[in-house]
Amino acid sequence: MIHSLFLPWLLLAPALIILGLFTFWPMIFLLGLSFTQGSLTRSGSYWVGLANYARLWSDPDFGQVLVNTLIYTLGTVIPAVVLPLLLAVILNQNLPGRGLWRLLYFMPSIISLVAAGLAFRWLFQTQGPLNQLLHLNIPWLSEPWGAMVALITVSVWHQLGFNLVVFLAGLQTIPSTQYEAALLDGANAWQRFWYITLPNLQPTLVLVTVTTTLFTLRNFEPVYVMTGGGPLNRTNILVYYIYDQAFNQFDLGYAAAAAVVLFTVVLVLLIWRLKTAN
Repeated sequence: MIHSLFLPWLLLAPALIILGLFTFWPMIFLLGLSFTQGSLTRSGSYWVGLANYARLWSDPDFGQVLVNTLIYTLGTVIPAVVLPLLLAVILNQNLPGRGLWRLLYFMPSIISLVAAGLAFRWLFQTQGPLNQLLHLNIPWLSEPWGAMVALITVSVWHQLGFNLVVFLAGLQTIPSTQYEAALLDGANAWQRFWYITLPNLQPTLVLVTVTTTLFTLRNFEPVYVMTGGGPLNRTNILVYYIYDQAFNQFDLGYAAAAAVVLFTVVLVLLIWRLKTAN
């Protein structure tokens, strides 16, 4: 009896120890750090209670960061869901070279975001290839709106391939008999998409939307490589703001409080995803 009770826990012990050391303990430590100020050493830090959270609430820079994060997230998630969905519907047809097109669209998702950021920074330079191709002279990375457009472009480009594959997998689960019945009833392509494809893809749409939002919220590399949060603090999103406060300003408690805010947003999204999945 004792053996049957403790054997599952014994088998789970290595995984639980790893999770505890590298996941749960850092989360608990981060939460405790958000109530302190000073260095990471025990003698150099002191308790300040909710002062860091009150500072976040009253800091206009943090308000601007939240607005930037919202613009960046919405600007990425909407096209990064709509474009792969439309491409998946097209590539799900029996087209010549369909496998090659799928491979080409998927390749950006396996490229490092640092490398992608460096490449797009070169493309978006004032005298770079994009302006030369369009015969323009727009200082993309020197204007707030242009820098945000550049960041959103990189993020959408990088996430498009993964979402495309997920949508293609979802399309394979839709019974072909539904489309055949719709054709017999005289439904056109748009009606088949609206009344058959979208309803059947609803779980996949929720999954792609949530995962894209989570990936976007943790996108640090493009901001670090391309804009550094500028110009005028207009591309400083939450994850970069946390890094800047912690490792440039060395305000660790304040950075931890901002990280808790980000963690809370991610946790709410995950809970919503689990509820919608059920």
